[in-house]
Amino acid sequence: MKILLKRAYEPWHSDDGYRVLVDRVWPRGVSKEEAAIALWYKDVTPSTLLRKWFSHDPSKWIEFKKRYIEELDERTDAVEEFIKYLKKHDTVTFVYGAKDTEHTHALILKEYIEAKAGQL
Repeated sequence: MKILLKRAYEPWHSDDGYRVLVDRVWPRGVSKEEAAIALWYKDVTPSTLLRKWFSHDPSKWIEFKKRYIEELDERTDAVEEFIKYLKKHDTVTFVYGAKDTEHTHALILKEYIEAKAGQL
């Protein structure tokens, strides 16, 4: 399984494969048709409290990553269920809305899922 990352504001492409929205809130200004989302799985997104604390502040990135991984570690059932969905597809694209492509939870989630998927 190959996992790609793509902003919700970038156009859909057939190479995206199975598109999964990995944000807790729907991206502003993007219609469901434009997004071409196959699955919206909020159970593996950062909690509202963590998301608001981070507020896309790069100076909080290291601590955000630590806290988000701790949240994912606490959601074992949701993570395993998510991986089962993903393993049915050769290519999966995690779709997210953040402008900052270097400090987005989608990067952390990708690394986390790739590591866990290899263990299941």
